[in-house]
Amino acid sequence: MPLQKATGAVRLFSRLMKFAGWLQTIPDKLTPPPFRLMQIGSAFWQSRALYVAARLDIATVLGDQQLTAEKIAAQVSAQPDGVHRLLRMLAAMGVFQEVSPRVFGNNRVSAYLRKDHPKSVRAMILMHNSEEMSRPWYEQLENGVKRGEVPFGLAHGQDLFAYMDSHPEFDALFSRAMDSVEALTGDSFARDFDWGRFERVIDVGGSRGSKSLAILKRHPHLKAVVVDRAQVIRDAERYWIGREAPELLARLSFQAGDLLEAVPTATSDKDIYLLSAVLHGFDDETCAKALTNLAGACTGTGARIALMELVVAELRADLAGAALDMQMFMATRGRERTLDEWRSLFDRCGMMLEEVVNLRSFAKILVLQPR
Repeated sequence: MPLQKATGAVRLFSRLMKFAGWLQTIPDKLTPPPFRLMQIGSAFWQSRALYVAARLDIATVLGDQQLTAEKIAAQVSAQPDGVHRLLRMLAAMGVFQEVSPRVFGNNRVSAYLRKDHPKSVRAMILMHNSEEMSRPWYEQLENGVKRGEVPFGLAHGQDLFAYMDSHPEFDALFSRAMDSVEALTGDSFARDFDWGRFERVIDVGGSRGSKSLAILKRHPHLKAVVVDRAQVIRDAERYWIGREAPELLARLSFQAGDLLEAVPTATSDKDIYLLSAVLHGFDDETCAKALTNLAGACTGTGARIALMELVVAELRADLAGAALDMQMFMATRGRERTLDEWRSLFDRCGMMLEEVVNLRSFAKILVLQPR
C-alpha cells in the first residue's frame, strides 16, 4: 500500500509551483540582457540590507505599530538617516511598508522576521548572511570551483561540522535556522506521508526534533527518538520544556549519536528512520557509509528509511534547486542530486527505492528498504 497521501492536493501544488517557476523567468525575457546582468550582479545589496534589518531586529521593534525612522532608530541604537534609507530600500523590495514619508510598518513579508512570529525565518537570514557563511562565497568560491575544494574549508580551515563543534554560538544559530525550515516547507511532510502506518520514528540528524513533534501531533499513537550530535541533544532536551504539552513531550526522546558510526536499531516493521536534508551534505562515499549503517540497523525487521531531500531535475533545474546545490558546494562536499543519482547511490548500498512520495513542498520523501 503506498505511503503517499493527499494525492490531489500534491498534484495541484506541483502545477502551481511550475507556474510560479515560469513567472520567475519573465524578468529574463523582458529585461535587456545588460540590465539583467546588472540586477544579478548587485543582488547582494538586497541580501545585505535584509541582513542588517534582521540583525537590528526592526521587525520585532515595529510589531503591529507604524513608527517613524527616528523612533525606530532610537530603539535599535542606530542613526535615523541610515534607518530611513535602509527601510526605504527594503520597502521598495516588498519587505516592510512605507505608510507615509519616513513612517514604516511591517507587512505580510517582513512579519516573518519578527522574533515572536510562529514561523519566523529571522534565524535563517542571520545564518546565511553570517560571516561564517558569507566569507566562503565572497573569498573562496572561485578557488573552490578551480580546485574542486570546499570554499567553507578554504575560508575557515575546517569543515562545516568541525567548525560548529568548536564555535557554539554559530552552532546554536545553525540549529535555530534549521528549526525555521518548516516556515519554508510547511508541514506537508507530516500531512502528505502516511506516518500512521508506523509506531516509532527514528529521526536521525533531527536537531531539536521539530519535525518529529509535527508528526507526533498528528498521530497520538506514535513515539519518536531524535538522534543528533551530543551538543545539539543537550540543548534540545531542555528547549521544549514549557513550549509544548508534557503529554506530547513524553512521546519524544533524545539520543546522542553519529550516523556514520551507529544508529538505534530497528525492532520491527513499525519503525521508520527519518533523515531530513541530511545526506545532501555528504559526498557519495560518506552517503554510502551512512546508508550502509542504516541498512544494518534495520536488516531483517522490515523497517523503512524515509529520506526527505530535494530531487533536482535532470534537465533545466529550477533556480531554487540549482541555488541550493551551489550552497552545498560552498559549505560541504555534498550536493543536491537528481533521481538517477539517488538511484545509483541506493543500488551501490544494496538499498531498494520503494516509493517516491511527493509533498506540497520543494522536497520529496524517498522511501527505502534493504534489498
